[in-house]
Amino acid sequence: MSTASTPEPRDPKPALIFDDPLDEQSSDDTDRGWGERQGGDSADDLKRFLDEKPPHHL
Repeated sequence: MSTASTPEPRDPKPALIFDDPLDEQSSDDTDRGWGERQGGDSADDLKRFLDEKPPHHL
C-alpha cells in the first residue's frame, strides 16, 4: 500500500472547434493529384505515353 495519493496527470482534451468545415479548401477542391506531372519534358511525356499505352494500341 502506498501512503502517497498522487493523482495521475491526464492529457488535456482537445478543444471543440465550431468553425464551418466548408469554409476551408480541401484537397478535392484543387487540381492537385488529378494527373498533372510536376515538371518534366517531352521525353518524359513520351515515356509515360508508351508505358501506359493499352496493349491493343500498337
